[in-house]
Amino acid sequence: MVLNNLNYPLDFKFKITTLASDFNITDKNGNYVAYVRQKMFKLKEDVIVFNDESKSKELFRIKANQWIDFNASYSLNDIVDNKNFGRLARKGMRSIWKASYDILDAKDQPKFKIQEDSAWVRFWDSFVGELPIIGMFTGYFLNPSYTVTGIDGKAYFKLKKMPSFFGRRFQLDRLIDIDDEEESLVILSLLMMTLLERARG
Repeated sequence: MVLNNLNYPLDFKFKITTLASDFNITDKNGNYVAYVRQKMFKLKEDVIVFNDESKSKELFRIKANQWIDFNASYSLNDIVDNKNFGRLARKGMRSIWKASYDILDAKDQPKFKIQEDSAWVRFWDSFVGELPIIGMFTGYFLNPSYTVTGIDGKAYFKLKKMPSFFGRRFQLDRLIDIDDEEESLVILSLLMMTLLERARG
């Protein structure tokens, strides 16, 4: 199964009424694309992507390939067609100041990179976020963005954290049309990256 005919921009909106990291993905018309749920209390990351909030149909599964550390990678699996799209690999120590990830296909060949656009936004977001009361409002004025580039150097997608209380909204825009399977690979990678980066603050 692939995600196709999507109407961009897509909105990622986290729920604040659950303990788990759950969020809805909707298109520009407000139609459901998917519902993402991260399983709690797991030593390894385990994320399920459902068709919608009813959780009646499981579409994709994302699992960490190693114990949580700086070099973990995440397997991106299609449950419907029982196949692997590829994996998302975090760039180790370089991710401390500025998020950097590689997206690899099912043959483990590099296809795309995700780069945070500004290390300074991350720095101030982390610093101010620790301050009492003020830190609660960083989601309104410190909002990182991320660009997905191909091995050809072109920018294909842009993900932005939108001004919101508790930093609960992200918006994804496609800049260039790509193959449906590659588009699904990128979107699954970005939703996993969003969970990881949001957890880091």
